[in-house]
Formats: sequence, C-alpha cells, structure tokens
Amino acid sequence: MARASPFVQAAPAAPLAWSDDWLLRGVLAQRMPAGLLREIEPELLEMEALAAGPLTRMQAGDREREPTLTHWDAWGNRIDRIELTPLWREAQGIAARTGLVAIPYERRHGRSSRLHQFALVQLFHPVSDVYTCPLAMTDGAARALLDAGNASLIERALPRLTSRDPGSVWTSGQWMTESTGGSDVGVSESVAARDADGGWRLYGKKWFTSAATSQMALTLARPEGGGPGGSGLAMFYLETRDSSGQLNGIRIERLKDKLGTRKVPTAELTLDGARAQLVAGASHGTRAIEPMLRITRAWNSVCAASFMRHGYLLARDYAAKRRAFGAHLADLPLHAATLADLDAASAGATLLAFELLDLLGRHESRELDEAGAALLRVLTPITKAVTGKQAVAALSETIESFGGAGYIEDTMLPVLLRDAQVLPIWEGTTNVLSLDALLRADFASGAAALRARAAAVRDHLPDPALRAAADAATRAIERGIAWHAAAADERALQAGARRLVLSLGHALELALLAELAGAASLTDDDRVAARRACLRLQSTVYFFV
Repeated sequence: MARASPFVQAAPAAPLAWSDDWLLRGVLAQRMPAGLLREIEPELLEMEALAAGPLTRMQAGDREREPTLTHWDAWGNRIDRIELTPLWREAQGIAARTGLVAIPYERRHGRSSRLHQFALVQLFHPVSDVYTCPLAMTDGAARALLDAGNASLIERALPRLTSRDPGSVWTSGQWMTESTGGSDVGVSESVAARDADGGWRLYGKKWFTSAATSQMALTLARPEGGGPGGSGLAMFYLETRDSSGQLNGIRIERLKDKLGTRKVPTAELTLDGARAQLVAGASHGTRAIEPMLRITRAWNSVCAASFMRHGYLLARDYAAKRRAFGAHLADLPLHAATLADLDAASAGATLLAFELLDLLGRHESRELDEAGAALLRVLTPITKAVTGKQAVAALSETIESFGGAGYIEDTMLPVLLRDAQVLPIWEGTTNVLSLDALLRADFASGAAALRARAAAVRDHLPDPALRAAADAATRAIERGIAWHAAAADERALQAGARRLVLSLGHALELALLAELAGAASLTDDDRVAARRACLRLQSTVYFFV
C-alpha cells in the first residue's frame, strides 16, 4: 500500500506592498497629484519586483553571514578592513540607482519629493538587511550640510552623497554616541585640537558608530578651551580615508555584537588625530545636528511602519494558506481579529509617518506657515517615539501569528523582531523623545496645531462613523493638552511625558485613518479597507487619561 506524502506547509509569499495592498496606494492617491502618481508608478513597480524577488532571495541566502573586521594584513600592517555581506553590496547599487537619497535633493516633484522617496523606501526597507541605516544618515548629513550653509563642504560632499552612480556615491556616518552617554551628548569627551597648519584633529572614542564603512561622517567634539555641555561642542566633518586610501587617524577597535541589525557594520572607533573640518562654528554643535535628526527620525518612523506592514502582509498570506481546526486561519474569527488589529496598527503607523513626511516636504519647499512649522517640530519626536514602540509590539504579534514557524530562524521571521527592536532606541529612546516633545518652549503651539489638524478632519467628514472616530481622536488630544497645561511642575511633566506623547500620536493616527477612509481619491475597495481599519483602530487605540 502506497504511503501518502508527508504534509509540507506552503510558505507565505513575498509581499507585494504596492500592487497587492490598499495602504500605500491609498496614502499616495490621497497625498499626491494623480498625474505625478502615474509618473512614479513604474518606479514603485520596479522596486516592488526587486523587493519581492532578488532582494528577498538574497536576504534568505545571506541569513548566516555578517560583516567581518580584519585588523592586520599578513605582514603586520594595521588595516582595519570591514567586509560587508553580499546583500549590502547589492543594496548599495540599488539604492543609488533608484535615488533613495537623491530624490528629495533633485526636487523634481517639489513638496511631493519626500513622499516619492519614502514610498520607495517603504518597499525597499524590510528586505534590505537594514541598509536603510546608512541611507538615513547620508540623507541627514546632506540636509545638515545644506542647512549649515558651508559652501566648500556642500560642493565637496553633496554631489557624492546624492549621486545615482553606484561607483561614485558616498554614504555618511553619524558619530555622536560615547561611553559617557548616548542621548546625553553634552557629556561627550572627544576633543578637537588645532594642528600646525591651522586645521583640526580629533581625539576620543566613539562607542557606537553605525555603518562604519561610510566615506565620511559628521561627528561632535569639543574644541580645546571650549565650554562645558552641549553648547561647548562643535560639529565636524571628516572623511574616513585619506587620498592614499588609509584610514584618517581612525582605529576600528571592534564590531558590536548586537541583538539585531547584525548586518549593519556598527563599530567602536578611536579617533587618534583624525583630520576634520568645522561645519558651522566652534560651538553649539548640538544645535547644528538638529536638521540631521529631523531627517533620521523620519527615516526611523517610515522603517518602523514598513516593518509592521511587511509583517502583516506575510501573516495575511500565511493565514490564507494554513489550515487548522478544519478551516483556514483567515476564516477563524479570533485569528481574523488578530490580523485586523495588525492591519489597523500598521495603517495608523504608516499614516502618521507620511503625515510627517508631508510636513517635511512642505518645510523643504518653504510652504509651511508658523503653525505648520510648530506641528513639524512637535510631530517629529512624537512620530518616531510612537511608531518605534508600535513596531516592536506588532512584530512580536506577527511572529506569534505563525505559531512555532514564527520562532524558526530560516523562515526569516525572527529577524524582523530583532531588527525592529532598534527602532525605539536609535535616534532617541521613547523617554528622550517624549521629553524632547514636551519640554520644548513651543510645545503649546505645536500641540494646538496637532489638535487643529485632527479637528479639521472631523469637521470635513460626512460619514457618521468616521466622524465619530475623528471626534474621539480630537477629544483625546484636548485632554492631553489640558493635562499638560495643568501639570504642577516640570517633574510632573516628565513623569507623564511618555503617556502623553503616545496618546497624542495614537490619536492623530486615528484621525488620519478616518481622513483616508473618507478620501474621494481612493478606489471603492481601498476606501472600504481603510474604513474597516479605522473602526478597528478606534476600538483598540490607547488614549491619555
């Protein structure tokens, strides 16, 4: 008697996050002119094909590979050479050719340039082994140099940072963190000394430098004789290698052994006379890095939303294939409810991130009024804090939705959670970002603009259910503003900062999802999906009490 073949579960298909999902389509249809969306759609389809095909296959093939550091050559010369993984080398070319950094500096689409850029990033990020890390810092460095107005450095570095030529493009590092403090950069111990020819040389230890293979970096150091704290620091530009290809007064001590983002060559560096140039004066370096943080926090937010959506789409496909208890998982009410929660949470995070991008694009096009500028300032830390926390929770839920398969490394599911855990940490922890938002002098005006944004959504929605969702969001924001105004002192504000920031972010997510669900620009099917997600989010969202 012939024996039946053993059961083999079909794997989830690589997500098609543009052509087979309502969310990104809906966001761009709502926020972009129809003609522009038609113009860029071939780029989105090309990136989707790369993400679902070659990048997904390379990521699986690279699963056990990590960067390696070789300190010495065969003859005893210190070389400190880092070898990258194959996917990272491939991702560099893809990122350059598709303009993942170049697009917002080419300005072909004005205020929509940031939306164009990050729509591609949304598709690219989950299967890039976090190559988005150096891209974020490169984008941030380009913006910081432009805002500083240093003409010689702009002429030298900007064409390379924003190049579409894989053979000549540069990436930038961002070297701020020292053993004395991560977010507390004011206690940095790196120093800058004048050399004989009047230039600057840097000395000190940088404890955590992501993407250490970059061609340049922006870093903080304290000029000799400079004052204490952040105001005594200056921002410096340095190129990592000299004209002969030797490291520029830099020793790579080790690569970091991290929980996640293990493909990112994060290093501990010693600066021992590295030649550098001042970017914008010999003091107030922490102020000079703000434009960079605005960009990198936006990248962090989009990458968080991208991971969440990628996980949801994998779980959705798997649920349509996996049978248990006599039915497909997708048809079991409790599992369907879990998927609905992931759909709604990832939609909310995506909309919050793209709201920030819209503001950023308008800021760079000089189209923001005073209220819009205040909203951008307060929403940057809020969005990064909220989406970072959401990503870890959502990816944990995603893994659980696969049962035991979600815990197996070669399904490529556990790496999503490990890599997501960096998102609430990098560029400011949730607590640091919460304090950044609340203790600003202009928090009141930013919060008022946030409240006005949600109220405007409510006031323009004819659908009663969507209007009720936007009204709940507006009232939550109003309660938060009232609490902030009534707080007894700064200690009370600090103690409640996280709850308030998370509530404001979640409330705006709900209002934005209600707005999307009511948008006439969406197809009927996409509008139904957005409405379903909005009502689901309303039933689960956390609000400030």
